[in-house]
Amino acid sequence: MSRVGNRKLTIPAGVTVSVDGNRVTVKGPKGELSTNINEHIHVDIKETELTITRDNDNYKQYHGTANANIHNMIVGVTEGFEKKLECVGVGYRFQMKGNELVITAGHSHPWNPEIPEGIKVEVPSNTELLIKGIDKQLVGEFAANIRKIRKPEPYKGKGIRYADETVQRKEGKKASK
Repeated sequence: MSRVGNRKLTIPAGVTVSVDGNRVTVKGPKGELSTNINEHIHVDIKETELTITRDNDNYKQYHGTANANIHNMIVGVTEGFEKKLECVGVGYRFQMKGNELVITAGHSHPWNPEIPEGIKVEVPSNTELLIKGIDKQLVGEFAANIRKIRKPEPYKGKGIRYADETVQRKEGKKASK
């Protein structure tokens, strides 16, 4: 049995969850999110409790995924999600020019990634980047694409990394005796 799928979700005050066929919509103080679920997964709402069931064991893989996605939507519209990135290296920096993000990370030219709709980007200092939004998948994907521009390397640790990431450091070459 799927343990995540059997988890009962509580709907906080100020959040409304509606089900229309295979479409689940969650509205809250920060915005509105919706997703499609498998036709063999059923969402039952009783007052402030949400239960997800499946037809039979053939759809076990969708059961936990649907539960986790709906839980992430509830958390997103109430609290939101954020990822913090930092860049390490001489000359590596983040800048906001108007509504455009400019990343200088050791390449011959600066990178100007397009900021997706529904994401807010802040630059507290020139080596820190804060990505906020209500959609967990969108925030994580945008942060991963920024990190992909210059991944941290193992010898000096230079590159773009998550703030809570630890880089495995390697010892360099040794001089021959």
